[in-house]
Amino acid sequence: MTSLLDDILTSARWIACALNSSGYTADFTPGSLRDVERFMVEHSDHGVAVAGGLLATEVEPRLFALGTYVGETVRRTRGGTWGADGDGPTAEMNIALHLPDGSIIWPVQRVVKRFRNGPEDSIAFYGVVLGLTDTPRQPHHRFRCRE
Repeated sequence: MTSLLDDILTSARWIACALNSSGYTADFTPGSLRDVERFMVEHSDHGVAVAGGLLATEVEPRLFALGTYVGETVRRTRGGTWGADGDGPTAEMNIALHLPDGSIIWPVQRVVKRFRNGPEDSIAFYGVVLGLTDTPRQPHHRFRCRE
């Protein structure tokens, strides 16, 4: 059985491939958070999944995966380590990313907040607040899904 920490990277990679196959850029670069925000705009409306959209089914696992993607993007840009406390039903919501400066963020909670509240909790803005800057993408850093 895999641990919650193992599920983080697996989920982040899975949702990156799913986003890429749906026309979004999900390459773990800071700029890709704009596409995560675009995804949220197109597939949710203040706590309600858009009918027929990509969040219309399995919303909880997909929000978890989006949160791990956001957190992994932050980790790859700023550094840090993932941490998980507990195994209960809320453990997935409480995974944390411990940043090198000592701050702690909860990216899954942030994505759920974005889903519930709408664009006022923008994922792209979240990246800016965390100090992620959109730098030109380097070909050797691009994430690729396995065929």
